[in-house]
Amino acid sequence: MIQLENFRSGRQAKHPTGYSYFLPELINDQWIWEDQSINLLLEKAAIKLGELNSYARLVPNIDLFIQLHVTKEAVVSSRIEGTQTQMDEALMDEDEIAPERKNDWQEVKNYITALNQAIAELEELPISSRLIKQTHRILMNSVRGEQKLPGEYRTSQNWIGGNTLLDAVFIPPNQDFVTGLMGDLEKFLHNDEINVPALIKIGIAHYQFETIHPFLDGNGRIGRLLITLYLVDQKILQKPLLYLSAFFEKNKGLYYDNLTFVRTKNDMRQWLRYFLAGVAETAENATQTLSAILELKAKLESNLPQQFGKKASNANLLLQHLLKNPVIHVKQAQNLLEVSYKSANDLITDFVQVGILKEATGQSRNRVFLFDQYLNLFRV
Repeated sequence: MIQLENFRSGRQAKHPTGYSYFLPELINDQWIWEDQSINLLLEKAAIKLGELNSYARLVPNIDLFIQLHVTKEAVVSSRIEGTQTQMDEALMDEDEIAPERKNDWQEVKNYITALNQAIAELEELPISSRLIKQTHRILMNSVRGEQKLPGEYRTSQNWIGGNTLLDAVFIPPNQDFVTGLMGDLEKFLHNDEINVPALIKIGIAHYQFETIHPFLDGNGRIGRLLITLYLVDQKILQKPLLYLSAFFEKNKGLYYDNLTFVRTKNDMRQWLRYFLAGVAETAENATQTLSAILELKAKLESNLPQQFGKKASNANLLLQHLLKNPVIHVKQAQNLLEVSYKSANDLITDFVQVGILKEATGQSRNRVFLFDQYLNLFRV
């Protein structure tokens, strides 16, 4: 049994070559605490998640909107790692991306694919090393770090900050311990014999994953993704609508400090308080976004008959498409509506005039149009 207030996070161990690494304690155990602030934050987070679930059930075609949440998460989580891709770009095709920005764009695209694939795999696979490695392989495909053992736990020492092991800010456990530590983490997540609330479990597990740093690259993104996967896997979230990357990115220093203080001060309580506050805030924001989407959708749909007259039926088809894919070309609209290029172009022009669409390139050829007011609900 682990008493949270007396938790010892691990110890520094010396490697024969001279550097020291951090060896975390195992976490698969019953956790107890006396700190009432954790219970209050846990209750608030659970209520906000319940509200998000209830609201999601009321939203028709919720899957239309989930992909925008996924795209936003991919953009923000990748941005924490240094990419510069914006939400608008992430929704564009590769041939519309400037050459110098294609690598960043590909990283975001990989994240979207990895997340969607992992959610789908949960139908058949539990959260496990197999699923985590599979997701990592997709994440690292054909991007920076593709030479760093994609889909495999590391077989060499890594470090965070600094140029070498000698000036590193943090050195995770030696590679010989990674498989055992990840096995313990996996058992903890699936241990039904301990009475640890799911939000506490995944909060502890996220800290532990970041501390183990089991891959040579991509640990941050996989660790953040693990939170959503676990909540969906445990049916705490009915749909994958909660992503904490925006909360973590808002004050990156605080995120990293709270992780670091568990290792240096054994302060798991402060990490869990921060984590639970993040879940509550993020769930509330997600609910507000869904509410704003429904309001915008209803307003635009009610205006279609008077704005578009005989074209209202095609206008509605185009609007429903934009709710799923808010970036469009005239050619795509032509194929969608099965009309002439001129008719599609005229309808797009009408959408621009009434303020639904905005042209993004400033060019007369190969124009790209954005459903801007909808995208604004997801931009951060």
